[in-house]
Amino acid sequence: MFDIEYKGGNTVVLTTKKVQLVADAKLSVVGLKNPSLKDVVTIATEPRFVVNDESAALQIEGPGEYEVAEVSIRGIRASRHIDMEADEPIDTIYWIEIGDVCLALLGNIAPKLSEEQLEDIGVVDIVIIPVGGGGYTLDATSAATIVRQIDPRVVIPVHYADAALKYEVPQDTLETFIKELAAPVEEAGTKYKIKSSSVIPQVLTVVTVARS
Repeated sequence: MFDIEYKGGNTVVLTTKKVQLVADAKLSVVGLKNPSLKDVVTIATEPRFVVNDESAALQIEGPGEYEVAEVSIRGIRASRHIDMEADEPIDTIYWIEIGDVCLALLGNIAPKLSEEQLEDIGVVDIVIIPVGGGGYTLDATSAATIVRQIDPRVVIPVHYADAALKYEVPQDTLETFIKELAAPVEEAGTKYKIKSSSVIPQVLTVVTVARS
């Protein structure tokens, strides 16, 4: 039904038979080349990850409801991890439905979800969440807390230590998050292939997707 690929930082690619979605496409913020966006749908969790590319099919940059091919998307307003309470929220959490599978895509959000945000996210099968910490994004403990709040069947961690990437601040390792969550681990290689919701583990599982 669709594949999930991890490109580094917060960048993930969701590919169905009809459409490709690229989340937080600005890989240049971690020292890599931005991907080609011709005819794809881009999704940005915050303004600094927007790549203004007129060749993209559609650019989604905030709250709202969107329908693209067989994909339904809902943007939910959130505060960034580095913001103060008085700051205007500029981050966006995305609920994404593809076939009979629902995902929550989280960026560098504040370390606790409100009841309203949890209600907007609802029941999801998969959560994609940054885990590297360093005062810039969610650390292992905060990420694990949010995963338990949402209670998905699969969590795909992103934005963790990687010698090939140039993060603004040092990031914790993937292993730190795995140890903190204390859930079973499944290695998907460079693509997590989802044919239907029935192939997704029934109990919370960390699925690691190697950067490609």
